[in-house]
Amino acid sequence: MIGFLFIVLAVTAAFALAIRREALWTWAAWLAGVTLVWKLGLFDGDLHGLDFSTWALLGWLPAAFLGLLAWRPVRRAVVTRPAFKMVKRVLPPVSKTEQEALDAGTIGFDAEIFSGRPDWNKLRAVDPVVLTPEEQHFLDHETEELCKKLNDWDIRHNRHGIPDDILAFIREKGFLGMLISKEHGGLGFSPQAQSLILGKVSSRNPDASIVVMVPNSLGPGELIEEFGTDEQKKRWLEPLAKGKEIPCFALTSPSAGSDAAAMRDVGYVTRGTYDGKETLGIRVTFDKRYITLAPKATLVGLAFHLFDPENILGKGDDIGITLALIPADHPGVEIGTRHLPAGSSFPNGPVRGTDVFIPIDWVVGGKDRVGQGWRMLMSCLAAGRAISLPASATAGAKQLLRVTSAYARVRKQFSIPIGRMEGIQEKLADIVETAYTLEAARAVTSAMISAGAKPAVISAIMKYQSTERMRKALDAALDIHGGKGICDGPKNYLQAAFQISPVSITVEGANILSRSLIVFAQGALRSHPYLYSEIEAAQNPDHAKGFAAFEDAFEKHAAFSVSNVFGTAFHNITAGIFARSPINAPVPYYYAQLERAATNFALAADFSVMTLGGGLKVKQRLTGRLADALSELYFIACLLKRYEDDGALPTERPVFDYAVKSAFHRFYAALSDAFDNYPSKGGGYFLRALVFPVGNHWAKPSDALAKEVVTAVLEPGELRDRLTRYIYVSKDENDSTGVLEAAFLKTFVSEDADKKLDKAVRAGLVKRYLGNDWFKEAVDKAILTPTEADALREAERLVAKVIAVDDFEPAELEPHYASAARKGAQAAQDKRAPDLVKADAPAAE
Repeated sequence: MIGFLFIVLAVTAAFALAIRREALWTWAAWLAGVTLVWKLGLFDGDLHGLDFSTWALLGWLPAAFLGLLAWRPVRRAVVTRPAFKMVKRVLPPVSKTEQEALDAGTIGFDAEIFSGRPDWNKLRAVDPVVLTPEEQHFLDHETEELCKKLNDWDIRHNRHGIPDDILAFIREKGFLGMLISKEHGGLGFSPQAQSLILGKVSSRNPDASIVVMVPNSLGPGELIEEFGTDEQKKRWLEPLAKGKEIPCFALTSPSAGSDAAAMRDVGYVTRGTYDGKETLGIRVTFDKRYITLAPKATLVGLAFHLFDPENILGKGDDIGITLALIPADHPGVEIGTRHLPAGSSFPNGPVRGTDVFIPIDWVVGGKDRVGQGWRMLMSCLAAGRAISLPASATAGAKQLLRVTSAYARVRKQFSIPIGRMEGIQEKLADIVETAYTLEAARAVTSAMISAGAKPAVISAIMKYQSTERMRKALDAALDIHGGKGICDGPKNYLQAAFQISPVSITVEGANILSRSLIVFAQGALRSHPYLYSEIEAAQNPDHAKGFAAFEDAFEKHAAFSVSNVFGTAFHNITAGIFARSPINAPVPYYYAQLERAATNFALAADFSVMTLGGGLKVKQRLTGRLADALSELYFIACLLKRYEDDGALPTERPVFDYAVKSAFHRFYAALSDAFDNYPSKGGGYFLRALVFPVGNHWAKPSDALAKEVVTAVLEPGELRDRLTRYIYVSKDENDSTGVLEAAFLKTFVSEDADKKLDKAVRAGLVKRYLGNDWFKEAVDKAILTPTEADALREAERLVAKVIAVDDFEPAELEPHYASAARKGAQAAQDKRAPDLVKADAPAAE
């Protein structure tokens, strides 16, 4: 028994040393001490002398070896210097654009997750949703007024664009200058305020939201404010803030897509004539597409690859990606035609130009900033990507929750609201979870950015996850609405979201790219505690300084890796009961489980980085699954933050539990899939043994919990309003969502009378057929009171308006872009088609 206790104590001490990341000499002392006690028989009282038998050497030799390694000259010769040489030899070169992307932005709570030991103080220190009185007033008044003016069907079908009077309102009220400082004529709103304003507009009409979004996201305004010359700030910022100038930013090229290194838009430093004077400038040729606001733009921000063959600027031939500001009416700029992205109505189109001469002063930041364009873009995108599309997707999910829960309450099948059917509840619970989780993540991320952070990895998580989850919530909403959701027209409040969803998934970096290459592959470099330092050291041209930096990072990395192995095994064997949680946390269990999960993730991430190295770039199924795992951990942290900020309300607890348990389930499912498909079978078995020593027990939330969550949102009240806060809620019964709100409330208050009527109908006492006034019949037979009958009659009138769909005369469905000119061109093409086929046909077979 004493021997068993000795073994337990020895193993426990080993775990403690590893988790505490103790130095090698401590490990040597531990192993020597264990061997000494064992060989002397001190643990059982049977004392005997030392010996150096084969069994004893199993303890003495490793202890001696660790003791030698603890001496730096030996460790340096045997381990560190060979490792440094190997890393320098096998490390793939990092391209200039990759380096600039890595250097852009900041790291945040993502680094806490990669560390395996999240600092809860950093999470809890993030501000809750805080707006200044001015920002709150703008959200409650100007934004509310704009939403009331927006008519989704009119914009999408009749106008195919935002009406001029609404555009004038957007300009006059300063919507286009929210991020521009007050010093330069803008509103100077915080990212948190921008996020909420964009979201509220998006919940009413996504096309209008995009018009507001682009100038306040990755656009010339932000670039000029941060990097522009004083002259550029004076010339452009106030007109942009006041809407006197409309900006667009031309980045995407047909051949390059997301690969900036492949950009074929090119400029050459030269001399030319501008305003009748010889001027140092750039002659640029470009072909851009998918440029939002381009057809309406008066100012074009342009990204191109700059060369200086004559070395006029003294920076060599290949200067790199450069940004310039070009008035849309500048000679040679071709602009004005439109794309039609998924049938949406926001202005989007190509921008082209051939040998367009621009003065060198039009480069953002002047000639001192030539070649710095990609770094500037990545710096702005690190924050902008986390605000604009996540705000819209979050508001969209909350709007889907509001309208779908109302529809599921008022729409009846088999004499019961469809929201009480388990099949519907399964879908509706997913929508609730999506809306709750995305709002938590939106609020936390916006607060981080408001505090000055530019979280590159988190912004990629937010863009990818929010738009992807919005798409899934939309699918669920369409399933629940059935035919109501697929018939377009003024009565369809889902169509705009359905059309815009693929656009949001595609822009600002397609989700496939974000998931497989950015979130984890770049995230590991940026957020791993030591990897980036090791790479920088290995690439340092000063060998001595590089080795010194590498040695420090490498030794810490080694301790980190050992700690991950032991920490993962310990927390999973003990089910996380010893993991840390903050003092006075309202839900300490989930905090502890999040630390346990972060330890598991840190092990998987570190092991993948060490074993695959540069090969991670091509193992995109693996990096995608690890990106999903990282995303879930970040969202769990945000859920904990939201629940605490909301006051840990008991009424919110079922929704919170459902969201957190769902996230943990997906996290462990992502890790399990990664291990099952790991590039090396041995590596997969190793990781699975440590992470799932007794199996994966994180199942989906129970059906009972899902039912509790859905039941709560099928009733009007404070919880439902809190889950859908910060969106536009119409009270106009002539509006498709306004009449739904009215029907929802009326149906709820008349539910008891409705049950009595249904019971009478099933009993055959009342005939509910067209042509019969069944309300009057129920009153005549004393089944309903006149007051109850009137309430039900009104509820039925409203529900009939809700479930109605639109129909049209054929002429009304004529495409708005089918102009006479286009029809004539199409007719001519159709007439020539047989000749073209004949001319292009191969020889007779």
